[in-house]
Parts: sequence; structure tokens; C-alpha cells
Amino acid sequence: MAADAPCPLSPDAPQEAPGLVSTKLLINGAPHDLALDPRTTLLDALRDHVRLTGTKKGCDHGQCGACTVHVNGRRVNACLALAIAHEGDAITTIEGLGGPDCLHPMQQAFVEHDGYQCGYCTSGQIMSAVALLEEPWGPDDAEVREAMSGNICRCGAYGNIVAAIQDVRRKA
Repeated sequence: MAADAPCPLSPDAPQEAPGLVSTKLLINGAPHDLALDPRTTLLDALRDHVRLTGTKKGCDHGQCGACTVHVNGRRVNACLALAIAHEGDAITTIEGLGGPDCLHPMQQAFVEHDGYQCGYCTSGQIMSAVALLEEPWGPDDAEVREAMSGNICRCGAYGNIVAAIQDVRRKA
């Protein structure tokens, strides 16, 4: 070993974690170069590595919808998706829809119709509702309820959520 080479146990030696995979995710239009354990879910990559915490971890089993994001325009439960499987895909989170100064129409409708209570499920509800607008669901409330059945609101704001969605559908 050369005299000027760092000792492998030296704190100055580069520390690469074994088993990490380099991946590039396109999130809300911005590229993110990440080194991830290949088992990292898209949800954990968003929250823990990119620090986008609007997407919530609810059940972590794909049953509640709190983690809903869009991948290439389609809704996905981020807790069930492996992050590295979405390299090259366009990922949109609640932060990518709109902000306090320029709300997405669905965000505005949720505010106007009180489509949230505690707010924990709201980002997933809104992401699902926005995707629903592009899906072939019928016009009545029952169809909207069916389309949103993968998103649970423990506070029971379902009537207000349906009203918000229907308001946006009417205005579109």
C-alpha cells in the first residue's frame, strides 16, 4: 500500500455502504440522484431521502391510500412500489401539484368543501382525486365513491371529499 493512501479503517477513507444501488428519480419535474437499498419503497425514498413529507405513511400495506402519488399520471400506492423500479418515470407528489400561493383546483375544492378533518389522509385523497379526473368513471357520486374506495379517511369526511371532487369535475 502506498504511503499516501488512506488506511481502509481510517476515518478519512471513503465510506461506501455495501448493497446500495444508484438510481435517478424524476420527482415533481426535478431529477434526484439517490443511493438506495434496493428494498427501499418509493414512499421511504420520498420521505426519508428526498425529504418530501407531504406523502404520508399510513398502514404501510397498501390499504389506506395515504401514500398515493402519481407515476406517469397514474395513481400508485408508494408504500407498495420499490423506488428503483421507477427510475425514468415521472413521479408527482402533493408538493408537485400546487403550493399555498397557487393551489391546484382539487386542493382549492378540498378547502372550499372542507374535504379534510385531521388532514392526515388529505394528500393521498387529493392525489387519488386528481387521477380520477383522467380515469373513465361515471358522473354520479356512487362512481366517485367507488373510484376513491382505496383511500380511507378515519375522520369520515367522505361526503365533503365527494363534493369537492364533483365540484372540480363540473368546472372542468
